[in-house]
Amino acid sequence: MRKLAVVAIGGNSLIKDNTRVRVEDQYEAAKETCYYIADMIEQGWDVAIGHGNGPQVGFILRRSEIAHKVAGMHEVPLDVCGADTQGAIGYALQQNLQNKFRQRGIARQAATVVTQVVVDRNDPSFQNPTKPIGGFMTEEEARRREQEEGWKVVEDAGRGWRRVVASPLPQRIVELDAVQRLLDAGIITITVGGGGIPVIEDENGDLKGVAAVIDKDYAASLLARSIGADLFLISTAVEKVYLNFNKPDQRPIDVMTVSEAKRYIAEGHFAKGSMLPKIEAIIWFLEAGGKEAIITNPENIARALRGETGTRIIPG
Repeated sequence: MRKLAVVAIGGNSLIKDNTRVRVEDQYEAAKETCYYIADMIEQGWDVAIGHGNGPQVGFILRRSEIAHKVAGMHEVPLDVCGADTQGAIGYALQQNLQNKFRQRGIARQAATVVTQVVVDRNDPSFQNPTKPIGGFMTEEEARRREQEEGWKVVEDAGRGWRRVVASPLPQRIVELDAVQRLLDAGIITITVGGGGIPVIEDENGDLKGVAAVIDKDYAASLLARSIGADLFLISTAVEKVYLNFNKPDQRPIDVMTVSEAKRYIAEGHFAKGSMLPKIEAIIWFLEAGGKEAIITNPENIARALRGETGTRIIPG
């Protein structure tokens, strides 16, 4: 009986610290994560991998801004930045996985799909963008770009002005059929990178990229629901989910039900932009018929699958 899992890894997991941010450093971090995913595949799992790209998109935007100011080069649109990172991060992941397969004698392949995700053009977040991207600007430059290019800009905690974009909910994965066929063929598939490239449909059904950022956990949840995954695993920086996180009375959660997760959300235990979207993404997966979900860090994936650690979330 084949077991199908969606594994979501964070873009920050490829950045060990601020002194190791080069492409080569990120490749080495990807190698470590792929070691643990290969363990999972060796145990008999078919896997679709989603990943974050926040830091990497930030690097591209910053290089683009500097090149524009210094050399008059064109700036890279945000949707194209997303496509660039899908290719680059996908390359690092698939090559590392392929190397692990060869070393272990696993007869599997890995492939990356540059993936578009449809969002609703009327999503409320387009009217109230809150996701900061790119470098810091003076107020003068920010106001100029607001006027000339239609940017939304905000002052960011006394550090300068930044562009903000929408973070709409994912509605549909455009390349879903291709992803499904790859998985059916036993190919480990890297997809919905960075939450997917956000696109909208016009009146004729044509697709067009938009300046937005889709939460990668929400997109991975949509993927897990769309392909009927047995397991949704979110790999993050902590071994387990905690109540009262970073407080003297913090305590880990070994197992929680959907109803308990909703109660903890209402009590304010999970931070926005951190653990909250992960828990919400898992709730949506389980309420749509998913069997179980796990949150843990990369080095504990194998142990979490055996029930030895991590936080397991189940229906109920």
